[in-house]
Amino acid sequence: MQQIDEQVIRQTPPAVSTEIEQPMPRKGSLAMSTIMLILIATTLGVIGQMMLKQGMGAMGPLALTLETAPGIVWRIVTSPMVIGGLLVYGFGTFFWLVTLSRIDLSVAYPFVSLNHIIIFLLAWLVLHEQVNPLRAAGVMVICAGMLMVARS
Repeated sequence: MQQIDEQVIRQTPPAVSTEIEQPMPRKGSLAMSTIMLILIATTLGVIGQMMLKQGMGAMGPLALTLETAPGIVWRIVTSPMVIGGLLVYGFGTFFWLVTLSRIDLSVAYPFVSLNHIIIFLLAWLVLHEQVNPLRAAGVMVICAGMLMVARS
């Protein structure tokens, strides 16, 4: 009797899934919605970093010692620009996590280099940081690397 039950169980077709499967993008292409998620994450990350720099720059150079640490922490947690920058950066992280749920890390991570490029340009244009040829060449190497990875 047990052998018959095992045969019936083995011959029973698998249950039909009621979940709708997401179509996989063809190799070498990303869905437009995923590209938008990457761009939103990148934009929010850059804005957050710029806000953090503005907030911390307003405080001037901080000398961190055991005695000054509590005061520095208080200044940071009460700075509207720093808190805003952390919130914006956090929202960017949320969109990045959604991106990672959709595509491989090895595909997504080269897009992080967009942050380097945009931050480099904004630091130069908005924050008036000095740009030397070696630093500019480094950003160009990052761009070239990103293109190579993206095309592979």
